[in-house]
Amino acid sequence: QVQLVESGGGLLQAGGSLKLSCVASGGIFTNYVMGWYRQAPGKERELVAEVAPGGAIDSADSVKGRCTLAIDKSKKMVQMEMNNLRPEDTAVYYCQAFADSFDYGVGVARQMEFWGQGTQVTVSS
Repeated sequence: QVQLVESGGGLLQAGGSLKLSCVASGGIFTNYVMGWYRQAPGKERELVAEVAPGGAIDSADSVKGRCTLAIDKSKKMVQMEMNNLRPEDTAVYYCQAFADSFDYGVGVARQMEFWGQGTQVTVSS
């Protein structure tokens, strides 16, 4: 089964930088798009940045100009860097992917959605 394993995050200072990595491991994982979402306390999960089909980068208005996203296809990895951090960037950040995979539950190959376990990012002022 495919798992998305995240690393990075922690307690950071306002004005500083953040680097998050996510690697897909196990199972079949092809024709994928990957990105990052976040969920702050009391708020809904929201898109931070993702690689859209065709390779363009979509990002939230709140991070435009501060966030870069890169995919290393040889490692099935997506990395996000965000600079000029703000306290409002505090949230749990989740790696997300759509990929062609194998659904062992029903025994068919299909496109599936995967989520990482989440990593806490806290930005102090």
